[in-house]
Amino acid sequence: MAKEKKSKFMQPMQVSEELAAIVGRGPMPRTEVTKKLWAYIKAHKCQDTKNKRNINPDDKLAKVFGGKKTINMFEMTKLVSKHLS
Repeated sequence: MAKEKKSKFMQPMQVSEELAAIVGRGPMPRTEVTKKLWAYIKAHKCQDTKNKRNINPDDKLAKVFGGKKTINMFEMTKLVSKHLS
C-alpha cells in the first residue's frame, strides 16, 4: 500500500499574532484556519447581510485583512496567506 502524500493544505503552518487572536495558536493546517475563521465571521456577524460573499471585518479581522472596509470571500484566502508561514 502506497503512503498517502500529505496535501499542502493539510500541512500545519505557523499563525501570525493577529490571526492567532481569532483562530487560536498554531501550528494548524490551512483548512483548520479557514474553518475557524468562518466560525468567527458568523459568530460575530461580520458577513454582509445583502451579499453573503462579502465580509465586513470587525477590529480583529481588520488587522488580518489589512484594514479594508469590505472584502470578498475569494480575496480572504490571499490576505490570510500572508499570516501563515
